[in-house]
Order: sequence, then C-alpha cells, then structure tokens
Amino acid sequence: MNLNRTLFSAAIFLGWTVAVWGMDQVTFRHNGREITLSGRLLITAQDGGLLLLARDGLIRAITPEELIKHTSDAEPFAPFTREEMAKRLLAELPNNFEVLPVNRYKHYLIFYNTSRTYAQWCGSLFERLFMAFTNDWSHKGFDLAEPEFPLVAVIFADKQAYLKFTRADLGDAGESIVGYFNLATNRMTMYDLTGAASASRPSVHISTGAQINQILARPEALQTVSTIVHEATHQIAFNCGLHTRLSDCPVWFSEGIAMYFETPDLNGQKGGWSGIGAINRVRLEQFQKYLSRRPADSLSTLITADKRLHDLKQISDAYAEAWALTYFLIKQHPKEYIAYLRMLSKKKPLLRDSPETRLNEFQQAFGDIKKLDTEFLRYMGRVR
Repeated sequence: MNLNRTLFSAAIFLGWTVAVWGMDQVTFRHNGREITLSGRLLITAQDGGLLLLARDGLIRAITPEELIKHTSDAEPFAPFTREEMAKRLLAELPNNFEVLPVNRYKHYLIFYNTSRTYAQWCGSLFERLFMAFTNDWSHKGFDLAEPEFPLVAVIFADKQAYLKFTRADLGDAGESIVGYFNLATNRMTMYDLTGAASASRPSVHISTGAQINQILARPEALQTVSTIVHEATHQIAFNCGLHTRLSDCPVWFSEGIAMYFETPDLNGQKGGWSGIGAINRVRLEQFQKYLSRRPADSLSTLITADKRLHDLKQISDAYAEAWALTYFLIKQHPKEYIAYLRMLSKKKPLLRDSPETRLNEFQQAFGDIKKLDTEFLRYMGRVR
C-alpha cells in the first residue's frame, strides 16, 4: 500500500538543488521540541526548506519555519551501524520490545514483543523473499543494489498494541491493515498473524516455524500473509534501486510489482515461493469481474493518474488491473518493461509528472496505448 506517499505533500519544493553527499547536521524545531539530525541532504528548496536522509534511513522534510541551523562538513555520509540502529529504535518502541541478534539476518533488523519464534519466522520469510526478489530481477536483466540501510521490521504481539502505536500513521484505517511499509521512516510494521502471543489467547503455544506455516497456510489466513509479503516487497523495491523513495513512480507500477510477488507458498519446497510470476488468483478473479463494467479509457486512467488506486470505490478493480497489466507486460513485453523500469527508477524525489508525461513515457516504452489495450485484453482473456 502507498498511504505514506502523501506524508510530504505539505512540503512544496518548487525549484530545488540536489546537495553534494557529505554529512549534514540539521537542527530544527518540531511540535515544540528542538531536534538535531545528522544525514545526507537530498534537496534544498528555493524557499530554504530541506529534505534530509538521516543516518537511520528516515527521510525528513524540514520547512523554513522549522529550520534553526544547518551545517555540513566533508565527512562522507555513513549510516548508523546495525548496533546503533538497534539501540536507537528500541528507545522509540514500547519498553517490552526486543531485537533479534543484529547480525542474524543479512538484510534485516527484526524488533518484536511477540514470541521469539514468530519473530524468527518473519525474519526468515523476509530474507527468502529478498533473495527470490533480487534473483528474479537479475534474471530479467535488472541488477539491484544492496540496501544502504538495514531493512527494519517491527512486529507487535497483538492488533490492539499495533493500532495504538500506529495511529499517527494509519488513523482509523489501521483496523483493516495488518501491516504496512512507511516510505518516510523506511520501516515495516505489523502484528503477529497467528494470535498466539495475544493476551486474549494465553494458552496457545507455538514453538516451531512449521507450526506457524501450518496456521498461516490455511485459506482464511493466506491473504493476510500475502499482505505482509506485499509490504515487504515494497520495502525491498524502495531500498534496492527498483524505485526511488518519494519519487513520482506511478502507483499502478509499484503496486503491480508488489502483487506479482505477494503470494508465498508456505507448504512449498523452495523456501516460500514455488514460482514467482505465477497467476495471482485473487487479483485475476477480481479483474475478470471488472471486465463487464470496464470503461474504454480504463488503461489510460490507470497509467496517467493514481486516483483510482486511492479511491475506496474503485480500489479493488484498480489493483486487479494493475496486477493484470504487470503480469501481461512482464510475460509479453519483457525487454520493453525493463527499459520502462530503468527510466522510472531514475526519477527524483518530490518531482511530479503531468498525466501527459506519464502517458508519453508509457507509449514510448510500449507503443500506442489503444493497440496495447486490445492486445492486453485478448491475452488476459486466455489466462486461467
């Protein structure tokens, strides 16, 4: 999901320069508190506002009114160590949180107040997803970079604690969201889907990953697991060079990729994925339902604007079409898709494209949209 795309909408950077990547020290006042952050300055706006990438991976927009002091030096930017990251984040989380050994997983830091078994299960799942994701893109001809920062996952024992902590991000929407990736903090937050660590189920005891697989492989649970994998895919994509955080990457494109990877096979023999790019049955069924009422301009409205993917009345159909379009383009136009991906991956933060620009870029990659739409519908009509 992309609810955090709007977090920086209040910071209008009209005319900006990209900073030299040294180490910057910025002191500012926010909600009555004076805060100092070290990091890499991404953007300086004409009005004096700043966009700073902090050493923990957080991106912070600082308005001219908030800014107190900004200095920089020649010291190269360096993220916090994994140990420093762990210490700092534990200080932000509720007192009962722990962190798995900081070097247990190559790419992840896992914070939790649920069972250690569930935290380890998530860490292993995410690490397998990371390897599957990066290997798949490498085979397609797009080599991803190693993440600059450890990928942070925060796992709550139960839904109520999760809702309380995430209210500032999610508001009332948290009731229907089992986990999410925050573009600003660069962190993924979720709760234990088994419910075993919840105070309401103290008698449930899970001691192995196999037991967790058994619980979460049930049909009624699989969609929630897919949501977590979906969000983990976003986190990898935005940290490995597939997308640039806060750039105007079309929502259909980033969501289409997340849906392409979102369904793990918890009973499979390949560490969670029996075959990336398999048909996403949930999305296919929704797309087939949509076809009877699909307007002639459906493809163009999906590509040129993000509105349909944020509108609760249209979101299910729009997500289904985004998956179907991604599936079709990767299967039928792989070279063109990779070229389009390379172009989108180079977009800069906070610059917004017009609908005309989006359409032109899409047609430069894939040809006339009306002809492509005919081919798209014909192909998806044969997918079963």
